[in-house]
Amino acid sequence: MTIQALVQSQRDYFLSGETLDYRFRINQLRKLRSMLENYEKNIYRALKQDLNKSKYESFTTELGFLFNEIKHTEKHLKDWMEDESCDAPITHKGTKSFIRKEPYGVTLVISPWNYPLQLAIAPVIGAISAGNTVIIKPSEYSQSSSSLLAKMMRETFDPKYIAVVEGAKEVSEQLLQEKFDYIFFTGSTAVGKIIMREASKHLTPVTLELGGKSPAIIDRDANIELSAKRIVWGKFTNAGQTCVAPDFLYIHSKIKDKLLKEMKKQLKSLYKKNPLGNDDYVRIINENHFNRLLTYLENGTIVQGGNIDRNQLKIEPTIIDHITWNDPVMQEEIFGPILPVLSFEDLEEVIRTLKTMDKPLALYYFGEKEKNQEKVITKLSFGGGCINDTLYHLANPNLPFGGVGASGMGAYHGKYSFETFSHRKSILKQTTKFDLPLRYPGGKLAFSIIKKVMK
Repeated sequence: MTIQALVQSQRDYFLSGETLDYRFRINQLRKLRSMLENYEKNIYRALKQDLNKSKYESFTTELGFLFNEIKHTEKHLKDWMEDESCDAPITHKGTKSFIRKEPYGVTLVISPWNYPLQLAIAPVIGAISAGNTVIIKPSEYSQSSSSLLAKMMRETFDPKYIAVVEGAKEVSEQLLQEKFDYIFFTGSTAVGKIIMREASKHLTPVTLELGGKSPAIIDRDANIELSAKRIVWGKFTNAGQTCVAPDFLYIHSKIKDKLLKEMKKQLKSLYKKNPLGNDDYVRIINENHFNRLLTYLENGTIVQGGNIDRNQLKIEPTIIDHITWNDPVMQEEIFGPILPVLSFEDLEEVIRTLKTMDKPLALYYFGEKEKNQEKVITKLSFGGGCINDTLYHLANPNLPFGGVGASGMGAYHGKYSFETFSHRKSILKQTTKFDLPLRYPGGKLAFSIIKKVMK
């Protein structure tokens, strides 16, 4: 089936109205969950082949996340679908106003390679719950996971409802020529601009989950041991190939040496003495990304790590000190297990500097003073983040996850996924039992009264 025919078949199916029913949506979510359960071993195998992920990391960052999202959605979907009643001003006496949530229609989800299962299926949970049909375009870089995703969906769902289209850049370009009712993209800012440009030709709304250089600020009163442990975990999970991983550290000069020493200790604890020889340490997705990351090792002073294994495409968890804003590693999102370090004397200095940069997808602040915590949250704009932790905010389905500015637009997870894939349709029901004359043009008295009411 051609892409054009596939899109048309999904549009015909959506227009049949079958996806609108609550019971239909719940049944599809349950089928999705059963699919993941039935293919669990295959999923571990595919993620191992693509990224060398361990079962533990595959479950906690991919499968477990999806099970939690499905469970949360099933529990709350009926409430989310209810009409929302709205108040009305006195000028609307006799009316009833409410908001009806309706699906957009035929949706397109374009997903990346770094979490090839989670980032493909999590938006689909929202699309299903809102009553849409979905075409998924997974990344060609994570070939094993993409092929498995296509097989799973083909055996579980009718392609007129949910389909996977595999292929390289050319396939994405073909898909973007079609008219979709909503596009959800996760990937780089550069490609996000292309998605938005192509979507504008059909005036198609988009959610863009992008990235950026997400800072971790460690103030002088931070808990050294816990800060080090949580930063190491957040940065080097998936070998740093995480859109919300701390991209660089901004450490108060008074505690920099202590923190770096503790981070070395935590790295040895989490990854043993030889991460490159660890069968479960995640590799870089391909040689191009590997070579790009190696160029970042040429500046500054390596205080931990720096070893590589080209045959396995592995780079040891690496911390680099004595970095400046002019170094290549500070010019774009790193997306790998390399962590540059900057130092500061005063928090206001940090805030002034970060305000001049693109708004990041995440920001992490470590420090005990609530006054400074509030200062960072209030004065800096970022997609979302944590105080005294990293990454953990995205695992709460009650928090919207998304970027701002160059790091993206729109949000999802939990209820916010349902809302992302739903149009909020405003409805006013007017009474026919009486008719207020004030709104009609007429005498001076009517004008006088309406002016007082509305002014």
